[in-house]
Amino acid sequence: MKDIEIFYQLEGATEILHITAPPDESFGALKVRIAAKHGLAAGLAIFLEDADDLVDEAVTVGALAKPTGCKVHLHRCRHIMVTVAFAGRRLEHEFRPATTVARVKHWAAQQLGMSKEDAGEHVLQLSGTHDRPTPSTHIGTLTNHPVCRVAFDLVPDERVNGAPTA
Repeated sequence: MKDIEIFYQLEGATEILHITAPPDESFGALKVRIAAKHGLAAGLAIFLEDADDLVDEAVTVGALAKPTGCKVHLHRCRHIMVTVAFAGRRLEHEFRPATTVARVKHWAAQQLGMSKEDAGEHVLQLSGTHDRPTPSTHIGTLTNHPVCRVAFDLVPDERVNGAPTA
């Protein structure tokens, strides 16, 4: 069988990395292989992107991969406490490290009662900075163990409405 494309992110590293895995490789073996490749410490857990539960490390990659491959995250934190501030309100919720910024924004918009249109006009920005992680960024890349916390502000997206005419 053909190897499966694995796209992964790591604790504290924002880039998306790539490796392949045979379909019969367990997620536990994949985790060990990725950790060794990057010289990472013990205590890492492996997570599927936007999944609510830890990956059973005995399960094979082929059992959970999609036709386009698999997206995973390795992190020592099992949960990340996320704070989202907007218009004087402060929301808090625990997410897994492989949760995308897009999923956090969707959750915050729902909690705030925003319409899809209003939510589309806003982005998540790391509190106290001008950094706006892309929607596909795993929140685990934004913090390191033992902190396991990320704070965002939900801010209006900057739009350019076109050039003036002469």
